[in-house]
Amino acid sequence: MVLIFKNSKMQTVERTIGDYVAEDFRTAEVFKKYHIDFCCKGGRTIEEAVEKKQVSAEDVYRDLENVRKAASTSEIDFTTWPLDLLADYIEKTHHRYVEEKTAALIPFLVKLCKVHGDNHPELFQISELFQESAADLGAHLKKEETILFPFIRKMVEAQRKGEKITFDGFDTVENPVEMMKDEHSVEGERFAKIAELTNDYHVPADACRTYQVTYKMLEDFQNDLHKHIHLENNILFPGAIALEKALA
Repeated sequence: MVLIFKNSKMQTVERTIGDYVAEDFRTAEVFKKYHIDFCCKGGRTIEEAVEKKQVSAEDVYRDLENVRKAASTSEIDFTTWPLDLLADYIEKTHHRYVEEKTAALIPFLVKLCKVHGDNHPELFQISELFQESAADLGAHLKKEETILFPFIRKMVEAQRKGEKITFDGFDTVENPVEMMKDEHSVEGERFAKIAELTNDYHVPADACRTYQVTYKMLEDFQNDLHKHIHLENNILFPGAIALEKALA
């Protein structure tokens, strides 16, 4: 149980990390500061997340409260969006980003391996991990775009028309959702390894300009992927499951 503030009143409820980030994405920076996964493992409480870390839950709550107090009008409240609009946004923003950046990053990583691989053999593993990610994400996005997202749009349309929903190849939307979440976890672990191998994207002293640009692109890719997975795991997917139950 934790103390939170809502509409200027203190309430005692249990909240997950994903709840915090869904309500205000600025809190993601707090969780990144403490190396707490807010996207793939957003279903945990803060106490659960810090249990095996040298981190105090009180410090995390303090920083979250500081974020809450900071004035900002720039964050979009995705929790208020219709699910079909959110699916469109994810597809046109984050899916396109993945497609464009994987195509751009792979040649850079291959070049780094050729030029700097002798002195920095970790580059070969980084390149291999990213190319595995590019292949897996390509297949993952196709499954979302051709199966899950169209079904979410179909449910939204059924709700608007007051109709019953018919299923296409699965018994419940929870089946493809769980598959997508499992694949998200694989990517989360893969990029955690890339971050470790790159020393959290800090370039070595002998890094050339290409080295610096590549590490910055990798870091940006991971940050975008975290937001991408957060929007799906913590907002879109729970919303789809709740909508299915409402239509039953």
